[in-house]
Amino acid sequence: MALPWRMRTIIEPFRIKSVEPIHMTTREHREEALRKAHFNLFLLKAHDVLIDLLTDSGTGAMSSEQWAGVMRGDESYAGADSFFHFERCLQEITGFEHILPTHQGRASERILFELVGGPGKVVPNNTHFDTTLANVEHSGARAVNLPIEQASDPKNRHPFKGNMDVRALEALIDEVGVERIPLVMVTVTNNSGGGQPVSLENLRAVRAVCDRHGLPLFLDACRFAENAWFIKQREAGQQERPVRQIAREMFDLADGATISAKKDGLVNIGGVLLMRDEALFRRATSLLILTEGYVTYGGLAGRDLEAMAQGFREVLREDYLAYRIRSTEYLGERLLSMGVQIIEPPGGHAVYVDAQAFCPHIPAEQFPGQAVVCELYRAGGIRACEIGSVMFGRHSRPKMELVRLAIPRRVYTQSHIDYVLEVFEDLHKKRDDLRGLRIVEEPEALRHFTAKFEEIV
Repeated sequence: MALPWRMRTIIEPFRIKSVEPIHMTTREHREEALRKAHFNLFLLKAHDVLIDLLTDSGTGAMSSEQWAGVMRGDESYAGADSFFHFERCLQEITGFEHILPTHQGRASERILFELVGGPGKVVPNNTHFDTTLANVEHSGARAVNLPIEQASDPKNRHPFKGNMDVRALEALIDEVGVERIPLVMVTVTNNSGGGQPVSLENLRAVRAVCDRHGLPLFLDACRFAENAWFIKQREAGQQERPVRQIAREMFDLADGATISAKKDGLVNIGGVLLMRDEALFRRATSLLILTEGYVTYGGLAGRDLEAMAQGFREVLREDYLAYRIRSTEYLGERLLSMGVQIIEPPGGHAVYVDAQAFCPHIPAEQFPGQAVVCELYRAGGIRACEIGSVMFGRHSRPKMELVRLAIPRRVYTQSHIDYVLEVFEDLHKKRDDLRGLRIVEEPEALRHFTAKFEEIV
């Protein structure tokens, strides 16, 4: 029987069977840890973090059935039963025949763009996320983001702000030529754009453009189940359809997909590469064997494949998705009620705080998002992630300066989230005291992972 998910209390659709201690720290301890990490929260020791909202990737809790699958894992080098179990599960959910396991999503991206990318190529997306962008550019190709206009307005409550601008896609094809575009990619949900969903209507429109020009359509489908839930809730004519059926239609519209199973696969490691083109699949298989492992394990253990198979089944359970999305909404709406501007409406896996609105006295070149994440850690031991000029501003200034509060799956209860809200409420009152930062050391790519900062006095 369906539960009344709009009730005041959010009920987790599971019982807690095992617990892990978290460590309380003083402000003095956190101040020292932050300085040792050069004001980059990726460089903190996890032991020093109280509530970890850095990412939802690989940070979730596995179910008892997944742990049972770990024990059943077949560790044969080739032809393991665990692979065929995993393959059947993905074929049932996605409809794809050609399925390769990889150790995580960026491995799928690297294989794909090593095969189809290259100098002179152009890859359009609603919005590339960091590793997708890096792998496109590493191949020598150019990544182009084509979000709809409403996506850059934090206050706009368009139900599908993750949509691709179809007219802009047509214009790009006319500008650069079909021969320079190896594929069109759509990220569901749109992570860099606030965890916002993409509608079936938009996917169908993008598919129609691809068909007219003979271009393949690929999904970055890390959060396909969350996207399908939003479609069920928000898109006309979809309310009575099962989420599993909606997800299948999303995949049916695509020629391929990359998936980090560390998100909607509900596991701590693992990825998938899906393809319909048999010739491309054979080339991908050769590259997988060269760099990841044999085709029936793809850099993973058999136990990982078993956990992935079970996770992909569990993520499509509608009681889980109702709890998952409502929990994120709870955090987002409470922040709005205290005057903290977020990307509206709240996303699926995370809430994105508008850092420029939070501390308008800090200019973009002094990284207001990084200032907020540093102060969140100082004040309450909360680790979050900047998505703005640190992550994407090396070559051009992004349209928004954001702080992502990514919620690990099945890890934190409502009391943990209420604690985050208390820290934010106190920080909001003192936001004028926040200071900007400058980068003192950075790598050539994906600088947000290892860059070092200093505060501007």
